[in-house]
Amino acid sequence: MSEHDEDGYAGEATLVVDGTELAVKVDLRGYFQPIDGYYRWYGRIATDEKLTALAGGKKKAVEIRAGEHTASGEISDPDPWGRYRIMGTSTPPFHVPTSLAELNA
Repeated sequence: MSEHDEDGYAGEATLVVDGTELAVKVDLRGYFQPIDGYYRWYGRIATDEKLTALAGGKKKAVEIRAGEHTASGEISDPDPWGRYRIMGTSTPPFHVPTSLAELNA
């Protein structure tokens, strides 16, 4: 059980790395941290040869778009299976409920 109520998205996204757009598959999660007031999101990007060639195993600032949602974030070094980690703070690249009506729906 997580200490946070998490939101998330899994599916297709567009990742922009150094001005190059890549179609990728992502698995993202996020939560609101009430102590500092920030929404933190994070996840993994499925193994992608083009991303590996662009990033070269290093941290990079990126933009990610999933449908109508866009966010700035950072990719970090890949895990042993070649999946890059991605994270960001504030507006996530997926829908987050913002009202009680949405949460109770």
